[in-house]
Amino acid sequence: MWMRKASLIALLLVTPLVYGQDLSETEQEQEIDAETFKEIDLIGRFWELGEEQKRGIFELRTFNPNFILPVHHSSNINMQPSSPSRGAGTPLESSKPNEVKLQLSLRTKLLEDLLLDGDLWVAYSQTSLWQAWNSEDSSPFRSTNYKPEVFYILPWKDTWDFLPGDAEVRFAKAGLAHESNGQRKPDSRSWNYIYFGGAAEWGPVIWETTWKQRINETGDDDDNPDLVRYRGNFENRFSWRSSLSTYSLTRITRELSWDKGSWQLDFTHPVNSSKPDGLRFYIQFFSGYGETLLDYNHRQNRIGFGFLLLNI
Repeated sequence: MWMRKASLIALLLVTPLVYGQDLSETEQEQEIDAETFKEIDLIGRFWELGEEQKRGIFELRTFNPNFILPVHHSSNINMQPSSPSRGAGTPLESSKPNEVKLQLSLRTKLLEDLLLDGDLWVAYSQTSLWQAWNSEDSSPFRSTNYKPEVFYILPWKDTWDFLPGDAEVRFAKAGLAHESNGQRKPDSRSWNYIYFGGAAEWGPVIWETTWKQRINETGDDDDNPDLVRYRGNFENRFSWRSSLSTYSLTRITRELSWDKGSWQLDFTHPVNSSKPDGLRFYIQFFSGYGETLLDYNHRQNRIGFGFLLLNI
């Protein structure tokens, strides 16, 4: 049993390396070294905002962070999921506080230079909490979120900029997303939403903001009528670089309220300092509600250690 688990986790750890190599072979740009990474336009390159940064359509890229955290500890694991419309869900009394957390997130461009030189993208993200170390309960996947989305990215022109000093808006965005956990009642959780936002940059600091408007469901169709109250719908992320390391702080709230929601702090550093665009050590700290849909109304603190694939 333990040998099978170790082999599977080793495979998951190696996959980002192989996947990262496959992506780099399809790119036309030169490989990013340590000195280039310190000066590179991360936003422009990631979102292909300039004509010289365009890669064309149907080029598979990473989207949200792709990572595996073999060590992921909860201060208060959710042993009894519930929601107002579904009542008490399946008890998870045998769940352990130590899990494996992993996320896969990919995107590709459908249309390029559409309306004011913007691009239309489609993406898919999947986040799982795996009770890998819980051999007493056959190591189940406790929770998995599935999220397809389509969105439009509009590069912000210099003539439109309104921020003072060296700060500048880099892009605006609008999209449509569906997120669900793929479970049957009473454990089903889901929501659909449209979103608007953008990103601004000031030196090494990047601020990305996203406001989400839930598409309301009625009657028995609504798995979680109070989801926004706990999980929030207004996301602000501040990211910055210090040499080869990256840091980010994310705050999600309901509108402008400081009640409930969540905080997340992330740190990464390259495994190989000469290749910062690749596999990285990753530390993630989460505090609040809604790390997953199943836990949307459950408060906990979590810390995880593992690896992340940076592909820009």
